[in-house]
Amino acid sequence: MSVSSAFGGNLVSISQCSSCCDLRLQPWFDYSVISRHERAGRSSLRLRVSSLKSRLGSKRRFLCRVTNTETEPESNDDEEKEIHEDGEKASSGNSFKEGQLGPQFLGTDESINSESENKSQDGTQVVDDIQFASGSPLPGVKPQQLDESMRIPKETIEVLKDQVFGFDTFFVTSQEPYEGGVLFKGNLRGQPAISYEKISKRMQNKFGDRYKLFLLVNQEDDKPVAVVVPRTILQPETTAVPEWFAAGAFGLVTVFTLLLRNVPALQSNLLSTFDNLDLLKDGLPGALVTLLILGVHELSHILAAKNSGVKLGVPYFVPSWQIGSFGAITRIVNIVPKREDLLKVAVAGPLAGFSVGLVLFLVGFFLPPTDGLGVVVDASVFHESLLAGGIAKLLLGGVLKEGTPISVNPLVIWAWAGLLINALNSIPAGELDGGRISFAIWGRKASARFTAASIVLLGLSSLFNDVAFYWLALIFFLQRGPIAPLSEEITDPDQKYVTLGILVLSLGLLVCLPYPFPFADEVISSF
Repeated sequence: MSVSSAFGGNLVSISQCSSCCDLRLQPWFDYSVISRHERAGRSSLRLRVSSLKSRLGSKRRFLCRVTNTETEPESNDDEEKEIHEDGEKASSGNSFKEGQLGPQFLGTDESINSESENKSQDGTQVVDDIQFASGSPLPGVKPQQLDESMRIPKETIEVLKDQVFGFDTFFVTSQEPYEGGVLFKGNLRGQPAISYEKISKRMQNKFGDRYKLFLLVNQEDDKPVAVVVPRTILQPETTAVPEWFAAGAFGLVTVFTLLLRNVPALQSNLLSTFDNLDLLKDGLPGALVTLLILGVHELSHILAAKNSGVKLGVPYFVPSWQIGSFGAITRIVNIVPKREDLLKVAVAGPLAGFSVGLVLFLVGFFLPPTDGLGVVVDASVFHESLLAGGIAKLLLGGVLKEGTPISVNPLVIWAWAGLLINALNSIPAGELDGGRISFAIWGRKASARFTAASIVLLGLSSLFNDVAFYWLALIFFLQRGPIAPLSEEITDPDQKYVTLGILVLSLGLLVCLPYPFPFADEVISSF
């Protein structure tokens, strides 16, 4: 909304009149009135122009304030620049030219005031009525929920600019509406974490808990920005079904699929499962091993979140006909303070799951089968994982040959399933553990690129693998993000946590990538 449109088209910009605003006012009345005033005489004209200058002083100051609090600052900056340039071309100084301006500015205060209090012809609200900065809602908040009580008053914005932000923390240069609040652009001073604490403390002293501060990175120019929003729009969404009830239902189905996955006799005919429920007990050992790995994974998330001030929702275990379970979906229900806290929580689960899974996988190669036979698999099965194939080749050596059946302890297969579940959750996409890790290490923009690349690769893999297809669908519909804003997203995490995060991403990649080398003894021949 421009200044001229706010006053119903009755004000237009002309040459520079002072050093204040580079704006002049032209009233709307008929030019027949001007001709009558021209005959009044030069002495009367000069008196009226002098009187009008004093009236316009306050008007120009008012227009300056309007420009600073406009709700579309980027367009206003361009408009003010054009007005300023036009004013410089048309003006030869700070004084009025009598031949140009004398009769045009004649009129009464009542005519100017009455027009400035009306709405414009296109229905735009007058400038005096602009009291709130508005914007699109945060994710999870519907637009119609942003009523007037959830917006930031103009007076509060001025206090934030002048008294909360400052030269020692964040020097504000411009502002614009953002997500139900206000986005402040400017120059960040000092360390982001320290500046955030200072600004938050000042805002707490001024307004209590009414507003929430975010220190983010502008995705357009990669520069720091500060966002202030009312806390009332940050309330989490409520669900029609209680979380614990839905999570319990998903958990029961997951236990069933884990039992079913470890009973080969039932996998060929799923419909016969309900006629042979007693066979499900044969899948109990394998289900317990996988549940152990999943349980350690989720418990590590919970412990890390508790130590980092992050609140987690109830985990939803996702059943899978192919591998028993796809792991669990766990929501973060509060605002994470910083990227390092998010990294700690995201790394803890996969790191613990990989650790337990690898130990059990290695132990399985050394333990003889309890029934003397174990699980007979073709050696080619180890080509499905670079990590599993490499370990099998290292431990079994020449026993592992192409096309040769091999007997292994079932613990190898059960632990491998747990490793695969951890690896799928370590894919750097959306709100998966891997997506949160990539966000915490490299930032929001890089995380979005990793998500896009992962979805494309999973889409290609789904042409050959049904597990990839179902995992792609789950990510796209439930976990693709974006990750909710953190309180302070600028400070990089400590290098030791970055190293752990890269380790988790690497382990996930090693589990998912195929083993490309043949299982055969090297033949050395001499001539």
